[in-house]
Amino acid sequence: MTPRKKRLMFIVAGLALVGAAVGLVLFALKNNVSLYFTPTQVYNKEAPQGRSFRIGGLVEKGSLQREKDGLTVHFMITDTTRTMPVVYVGILPDLFKEGKGVVAQGKLEDGNVFRAEEVLAKHDENYMPPEAADALKKAEAAKTATAQPGNAPSVAYPVTK
Repeated sequence: MTPRKKRLMFIVAGLALVGAAVGLVLFALKNNVSLYFTPTQVYNKEAPQGRSFRIGGLVEKGSLQREKDGLTVHFMITDTTRTMPVVYVGILPDLFKEGKGVVAQGKLEDGNVFRAEEVLAKHDENYMPPEAADALKKAEAAKTATAQPGNAPSVAYPVTK
């Protein structure tokens, strides 16, 4: 085999290895990517069913309820168009407050209740992911354009004591 053919074979083998490595990385990331959705997107069935994802928005004022065990918390996340009930068992972050930004990681259960495994609190929209801030602005603009009483349905959820 000539030196030129050896060099060509070496380059082809190297490119094949790089291609295989990139393929494996993309496959692994595809299965582990946690997507971010707003309550409106969840109600429109854009969120994955039976798989963990992130939901974000603002904690609706007056929606925070704690159970007697001290760890179970119920609250509503809103994008100003729709609201989504969330149940979380654990200690909430110090920055968690009603009317402030929040991102919750978990799964959607029957009855459109989001069971959060992790809650991340943000103290204003400057620290919110850009897509969350954009979604909130779009939802607010759409809400003011079609402002009618009773236009944004909420979901009630039972609270066990």
